[in-house]
Amino acid sequence: MSAECSSYLNADKVLVSGFSCPRTGGDARAVYCCGFQDVKYCCDDPHSFFPYEHSYMWWLSVGALVGLSIAAVVLFAFIITVCVLCYLFISTKPRSKLDTGLSLQMADSETRGTSIC
Repeated sequence: MSAECSSYLNADKVLVSGFSCPRTGGDARAVYCCGFQDVKYCCDDPHSFFPYEHSYMWWLSVGALVGLSIAAVVLFAFIITVCVLCYLFISTKPRSKLDTGLSLQMADSETRGTSIC
């Protein structure tokens, strides 16, 4: 069983001529043509997308997890700081009655019945 990888333009826009899988001197199990439009290679799994070892992907995942963990800690610290500052702002306000600027007293009975005109 073998597969043909057609020619393609790589990322540097250089034409790479087509080849058949498995390649001469390569892994005999790599009978499938894998990759994308700008990089093609022979592989043993027809659903393979990347020609990298899995350890490379693990390091990428660990780095992403560390970055997300740091971002979560910073966000949590920010939320705690805002909550503490709000509590301090509310608890240190004077307990006196707030003046709304409007007088809500009842009008005198004399002025209630008279008109302005």
